[in-house]
Amino acid sequence: MSVLRSIESKIEGLFEGVFGRAFRTHVQPIELARKLVKEMDDHRTVSVSRVYVPNEFTVYLSPQDRKQFAGYEESLVAELQEYLAEHARRERYALLTAPSVLVTTDEDLAVGEFGIATRLVQAQAAPDVQQEPPPAELPLEQPAQTMVYKPPTAVAPPEADEAPPPPPEREVVTLMVAGKRHEITQPRVVLGRSRGCDVPVPDVNVSRRHAELRQEGATYWIVDLDSTNGTAVNGKRTGRERLRDGDTITLGSTEIVFGRSLP
Repeated sequence: MSVLRSIESKIEGLFEGVFGRAFRTHVQPIELARKLVKEMDDHRTVSVSRVYVPNEFTVYLSPQDRKQFAGYEESLVAELQEYLAEHARRERYALLTAPSVLVTTDEDLAVGEFGIATRLVQAQAAPDVQQEPPPAELPLEQPAQTMVYKPPTAVAPPEADEAPPPPPEREVVTLMVAGKRHEITQPRVVLGRSRGCDVPVPDVNVSRRHAELRQEGATYWIVDLDSTNGTAVNGKRTGRERLRDGDTITLGSTEIVFGRSLP
């Protein structure tokens, strides 16, 4: 048996019996392991002589799914970290540190949904230890890139000639500004009057860098950047506000509609 398959068996074995049956309607631990590996593969960075991959992984779970892990989370995290390290070794990936997995709760996730955020983080060396600097092209310490996985809407009984299941659908997040639709693909997007902003807002009452749209796990927030005239959500002035599909953001005299949906 390969090392990876052995670790998979350990992860599955953590939740056998009663706990395994409970997980059939929730997030499966082995599914987390395989999606973590997928995120590692999807966020590779190629340097001159090495292929670097993320070493920090944050797993976002719904409150109901997180509750299922009570008493088992520490063991699961250890197995997930070992699984990632073994995959990196087999693929000859370069890691700045051993893989780190953090499990946290996101109130906006439904049962069966989960998010994974990845980052490249450089280890902090002791003052008297010489550490080789990583290549300059590595995207170190950037905001985590989060992928939200949703369960299929219906589960059909397996058939002999059944095609493989489709990949998880990616959520579409948009901002509608003055009749123009902007699709959001980054975890942080700056809105303002400056042409250098990610989403320009041509309004003299809007500051050059007025506000920022931030993704944190499966949740989106609008954050005012100390603008002159402030930021409002659904008519209420705010410095930081959670956004939901259909919310109206007001910058200066411009109304912006936030939307999120599956394609």
